[in-house]
Amino acid sequence: MAHPLYVAFIWHQHQPLYKSRLSSHDFGGQYRLPWVRLHGIKDYLDLVLILEKYPLLHQTVNLVPSLILQLEEYANGTAIDPYLALTLTPVNELGKEEKQYIIEHFFDANHYHLIRPHARYEELYQQRHLKGEQWCFDNWQEKDYSDLLAWHNLAWFDPLFWDDPHIAEWLEKGKNFTLIDRQQICAKQQEIIARIIPQHKKMQETGQLEVTTTPYTHPILPLLADTNAGRVAIPNMTLPNDRFQWEDDIPRHLNKAWDIYIDRFGRSPRGLWPSEQSVSPSILPHIAKGGFKWLCSDEAVLGWSINHFFHRDEMGNLYEPEYLYRPYRLETSEGDLSIIFRDHRLSDLIGFTYGAMNPEQAAGDLIGHLEAIARRFKERQWGDKSSLELPWLVTIALDGENCWEFYEKDGKLFLESLYSRLSQQSQIKLVTVSEFIDQFPPTETLNSGSLHSGSWVDGSFNTWIGDPAKNRAWEYLKTARDSLAKHTEVTEENNPEAWEALYAAEGSDWFWWFGDPHHSNHDAMFDQLFREHLIVLYQALDETPPEYLYRPVAELETKLANDYLPASFIHPVIDGRGEEEDWDRAGKIKIGGARGTMHKASIIPTIFYGWDHLNFYLRFDLKPGVKAGQDLPSELHLVWFYPGRLTHNKQLSLGNILDEPPLNYYYHHHLCINLVTQTTWLQEAGADGNWHSRYCSGKVAFDSCIEISVPWKDLHIDPDAEISLLAILAENGQYKDYLPENTLIRLQAP
Repeated sequence: MAHPLYVAFIWHQHQPLYKSRLSSHDFGGQYRLPWVRLHGIKDYLDLVLILEKYPLLHQTVNLVPSLILQLEEYANGTAIDPYLALTLTPVNELGKEEKQYIIEHFFDANHYHLIRPHARYEELYQQRHLKGEQWCFDNWQEKDYSDLLAWHNLAWFDPLFWDDPHIAEWLEKGKNFTLIDRQQICAKQQEIIARIIPQHKKMQETGQLEVTTTPYTHPILPLLADTNAGRVAIPNMTLPNDRFQWEDDIPRHLNKAWDIYIDRFGRSPRGLWPSEQSVSPSILPHIAKGGFKWLCSDEAVLGWSINHFFHRDEMGNLYEPEYLYRPYRLETSEGDLSIIFRDHRLSDLIGFTYGAMNPEQAAGDLIGHLEAIARRFKERQWGDKSSLELPWLVTIALDGENCWEFYEKDGKLFLESLYSRLSQQSQIKLVTVSEFIDQFPPTETLNSGSLHSGSWVDGSFNTWIGDPAKNRAWEYLKTARDSLAKHTEVTEENNPEAWEALYAAEGSDWFWWFGDPHHSNHDAMFDQLFREHLIVLYQALDETPPEYLYRPVAELETKLANDYLPASFIHPVIDGRGEEEDWDRAGKIKIGGARGTMHKASIIPTIFYGWDHLNFYLRFDLKPGVKAGQDLPSELHLVWFYPGRLTHNKQLSLGNILDEPPLNYYYHHHLCINLVTQTTWLQEAGADGNWHSRYCSGKVAFDSCIEISVPWKDLHIDPDAEISLLAILAENGQYKDYLPENTLIRLQAP
């Protein structure tokens, strides 16, 4: 029987519990942050409304219960956050603190896609960016505050809703917004949010959508069972001093998710998205006993489980696709489960890379990868190679909200291009996960005891445990959980406040933001929310909260003062301006004249670096007013080799270069940059011992800083290749200096 290539998209929609139950609230908002509301008008409804236009395409959407509850409170008007409270405040009643808060926080949005397209919002942004917050406070009039309050809300409306008569009128108006305008904007937000759950239910009933769920507040189930699970992937991980072991909480989270789902969708859920795709053998019986039929995780978890490394070709396609693109059966004491594993690379292309591409080109690239997978299967099967003999399932699973702000028109153009093309052919078929498993049950069994304990992040849990701040938070949680256990009289029926506070504190998000590598402008608030949930737990037990809960879990350091590793993919605009938003997840190396060279300490104080699936990126910060060829040498030479890989390498041929490490290392690639003309040329070491010119479509821009992008495709290297890179300053081919001082820049092809 001939088969198309089956593809399961799973979009994961999640926000942590931003609601605080403490009695005092900033500016009247019991919700500490506004992201449920703002993503509610930008990401949740439009995703399925776009899909609905293409009825042949079926998909799966995961709605976390803690998100559903918060959406419902916004929809019925009982939720209010500080941003919303200020939006609804007459500007003539704003005090000093409120105005400072507005200036600081009401530009919390993607500059390129949510602020810059709107002239008045961009005008206010540039005033703050160029003149500073104090200037805004000293000079802004009531109309400026009113317009900023309005635009912070308007900009988040998804472009799909721009043809709504009211939204179109506000966008056309542009400025001079009144309190009535702002009230109506907020009412429109409420109206859109109220449609989200009903629309998902409607599309599930028509069969185009499958809605799945997650443990109640998005906890890492394996770590609830035993924090020692962190040492499965990282044996030498430093763990909390007090081991957390509350496996009993796993069925509590699963049962609450189950009940919320049935109440909203009128049927039982079949699929479970375990929080952060985190799995372990110990959680499987609970999932099966809870009634779930399938779950999903990441290819790294599968690789560890079957002791298989997923080798990919230069284009990122698997050499042995049959291991990944199929469901597996897990046998547990409570019944069998099916498990699927996502293609990490394809998921990340959507999540982190395609937003930087032309929408049509990005859609074509994804379809091209799917077609390449089908071709590889045909090449590897016996007999007829004109069609697929077996049903294979490619799983693409990712966050369904945060990536879209990096896309033109919030991903609308990309999704419409992708869906229209897929609807017009028959060789790729989009299905829900349950559709596929019902028709093609797993034929391969994965030993439950061999299932790796890990998550989607490198197959480990080190994003949520192991860092000193993360471990301290686990210890606080352990102490609070033990206190609750001592109150045997406290049940969910007679003291729901205590249990709800516990569930909220067990959520994964707080641990994500504690310590390295993840940081945001709201680190302090995430820290505060975690502690507030624990404080409420103690108060509900009529106990005095420990004094340490009134101090931050993490020592809040100034991020820009320290070196740090990349936290995620980046895709900066190469314009030489060094927008902080573009580089906030990049790695950073501070240059401090460690070799006694004050030149570098003053001219180039910092290097930022990172990558996505298209390029690797470098940013060299400069002292203000620096000119190439005067204060700064006119040539920047980037040289790198590939550790652990057999390649042809060659020493550099610059005049006056020192015969000392790392200058006398042998390198494989040499990118030469003329900072005056902003041109580049690439050389590669050949087998004959010479440098050979190679094509390179890299970009360089020199304004307030130097920004560089180098395409991976021009290097012709395999995925996962590591790069050790050095930057050298020269003038007319004569060596002047090099950086960084005590290390090489470490990059890794995705």
